Amino acid sequence: MRDAPPPDNPTLDPSDWEAFRALAHQMVDDALDRTRAVRERPLWRPLPNDAAAAIDEPLPTTGIGEGAAYEQFRRFVEPYTNGNRHPGFFGWVQGCGTPLGAMADMLAATMNPFAGGFDQSCVHVERRVIAWLAEMMGFPRDASGVLVSGGSMANFIGLAAARDARAGFDIWNEGLQGDARSARPRLVFYASDQMHGWAGKSANLLGLGNSAYRRIPSDALGRVELGAMRAHIAEDRAAGHRPFCVMGSAGTVSTGAFDDLDGLADLAAEEGLWLHVDGAFGAWVKLSRTHAHLARGMERADSLAFDLHKWGCMPYEVACVLVRRDEDHLRPFGIKGHYIQAADRGPFAAGLPYSERAIELTRSFKALKVWMSFKAHGLETYARLVDQNIAQAARMAELVRAHPRLELASEVVSNVVCFRYVPEEARGVSLDALNREIMFRVQESGRFLISSTTIDDRLALRACFVNHRTRTDDIDELAAFVVELGDRESSAPEEPR
Repeated sequence: MRDAPPPDNPTLDPSDWEAFRALAHQMVDDALDRTRAVRERPLWRPLPNDAAAAIDEPLPTTGIGEGAAYEQFRRFVEPYTNGNRHPGFFGWVQGCGTPLGAMADMLAATMNPFAGGFDQSCVHVERRVIAWLAEMMGFPRDASGVLVSGGSMANFIGLAAARDARAGFDIWNEGLQGDARSARPRLVFYASDQMHGWAGKSANLLGLGNSAYRRIPSDALGRVELGAMRAHIAEDRAAGHRPFCVMGSAGTVSTGAFDDLDGLADLAAEEGLWLHVDGAFGAWVKLSRTHAHLARGMERADSLAFDLHKWGCMPYEVACVLVRRDEDHLRPFGIKGHYIQAADRGPFAAGLPYSERAIELTRSFKALKVWMSFKAHGLETYARLVDQNIAQAARMAELVRAHPRLELASEVVSNVVCFRYVPEEARGVSLDALNREIMFRVQESGRFLISSTTIDDRLALRACFVNHRTRTDDIDELAAFVVELGDRESSAPEEPR
């Protein structure tokens, strides 16, 4: 049965619904087949010339049809990702997704709701999800929160709430520029020199400037030095500046270190400052039976940001920011516009609760994959996965310690292992260059993916474990492969210059 539209009434719905149904079923079947067999495919491979040429085409003026468009996706797009679905992906902190999460995103897209507000199911689902996440992280039941694209945006919202709550003047109306009569103090905030790059970017976007971001030294374990932070706050106050926020890391990107969050909470309370915690991936350690103590004090924060698409394993993109007091969350983001009028009945009677707690007015239904995933798997399963990844990191550290040509570059705190290959005869060998070459060889093999970081001015290989598909034998094979490549590279004759 064909449902062709009248010639003068074009539409983007299929002209043949049954043919499109068959194509849609093929898309789902292919996607599940690829995910099921992800271990059997190369983790990463560069985009070949034919695929690049097929993607880099002129703006289409005439369509090729749904089937042909899907075939081009299947051939030229899908095979050439960075490989974070693969169980051997141990590089940057990137989650691997789940089949159920992917289907939830599809269902959300077919509903296609505007999820910023209105009296509709997606708003109720997000409200319940935020309540679950607040309970999971030890925040009050009535804490405010919103789901956003990722950790950078979640952290930005937390810092914006801190700025407006502790500025000492009305930023919404007066801004930061002031005038000759205002003589406002300089607003400054504090975080470890290990804090993720979102902080500097946010300082710029919030009108504070990069110099308002006080980078405090970290200790040998990568934790912020509280004494140095306290001294810097005193210096800034003496200089007439206004400190407004201290920030802590629940899992630094470089080494997985956790700041002393209880100590930071005490400092913030003593100084009358806002405490924000960046828990992008590490906040999930709160679920661990063995390592939950690392996050002690996180529940005392005024705001907390964390991703669900990293250690939560859900498909990109979804993160959460929790703010302890709703009025603080609303202050920077409350919508004021003549085109949005409150209503006491009808679908708009519920207002725009989530558009008023983030930058975007327009929002997708991110909460569905979280709601369905928690309902289907239960929090207990996520707790076991966190402990599994921590155990895998411990296994990797054990293999490094046991091998004469491998060494740890930093203490293993949770799920990040930083290490180096060191040949027995290291004279005349640039260990940084050698380890960088090993990293590239691992990445280009298509078997595993690791990244690198710098510790004590030396390059270190870095493996991060947030993948629910990884098995113990993957860890053993990775360690052996690094040694194999290191032996090969360090014994290769030097090429003539």
